[in-house]
Amino acid sequence: LSGSLMSLYSEGELGSVAVRGCVQFSLRYDPAKKELQVHVLRCRELAEAKKQRSDPYIKTYLLPDKSNRSKRKTAVRKRSLDPIFNETLKYKLEKRDLQSRTLNLSVWHHDSLGRNLFLGEVEVALGAWDWDNTRPEWFSLQPRVSPSCPNPPLSPTAPLISPHPPQMPIPSDGLASRGNLNLALKFIPMGLEGGMPPTGELHIWVKDAQSLIPLQSGTVDTFVQCYVLPDDSKASRQKTRVVKRSLNPLFNHTMVYDGFQAKDLAEACAEFTLWHQEAFSKRQMGGIRLSLGTGSSYGLPVGWMDSTAEEQGVWKRLLQQPGQWVEALLPLRTN
Repeated sequence: LSGSLMSLYSEGELGSVAVRGCVQFSLRYDPAKKELQVHVLRCRELAEAKKQRSDPYIKTYLLPDKSNRSKRKTAVRKRSLDPIFNETLKYKLEKRDLQSRTLNLSVWHHDSLGRNLFLGEVEVALGAWDWDNTRPEWFSLQPRVSPSCPNPPLSPTAPLISPHPPQMPIPSDGLASRGNLNLALKFIPMGLEGGMPPTGELHIWVKDAQSLIPLQSGTVDTFVQCYVLPDDSKASRQKTRVVKRSLNPLFNHTMVYDGFQAKDLAEACAEFTLWHQEAFSKRQMGGIRLSLGTGSSYGLPVGWMDSTAEEQGVWKRLLQQPGQWVEALLPLRTN
């Protein structure tokens, strides 16, 4: 297990106790600050870690992110089985990103030697939470469930196909999105600017990705790859550089596709995929598809014309506003 997984599931645990008691907290999303606020009030009737006492504190993660950047902690309350915390733990993220997150809140006994003891946990699926409810609620503490293995490693016998490294399927972990992609697009019809360009051009500006959720704990080395379908040849593929060790990578990369008329773009789909680059392989983290979402191209049914309503809206604005940049910040979906 990585250090973060060790922290999440064991915390250097020594021995165990039977879980009992409950915890009171409230959840609130502040749209002005784009902030999730977990107000931890108190616990009641906690298990005794040693001789009728515990020194409890509370720790939270926004799963499936098990990295240190997802971890929040309260202060330790000494010698109490009914501690009062009255602390607010905060997370900065878009409200739509909460749909795919689970709040893991656990209670621990703090030991001076760092061998902390698990006292119970609660998990709340934020996609199903009623955000009109900001009142403190009591939750019964539950025993811990052993973690499942994270993304399986590559098989040591898997062949490496030259010249392209093997591509792993998207590990969704139940996530609808692994972050957001920030880009801008502009369609310049033939001859729009003083007889130029000689053919219609699609300009794409891949700015950055934001709030990425790593495949495992830690960071990622990412790049963005683009095709304008139905052309899936090497000539259609363009890529950004790899940005290393960042969950908010800045690409600032422009791409140009020429030979287009507006009627061609109505049948086309700009597909963007975000990849994590490893030593001998790459893993797809998510992507977006910009099109009219008709399900067909030039009269033939195709699976890649499956744009969401938000993605369709960007493509429609592109067609309606020739010569103008269309800005978009879109979730990198895992489906």
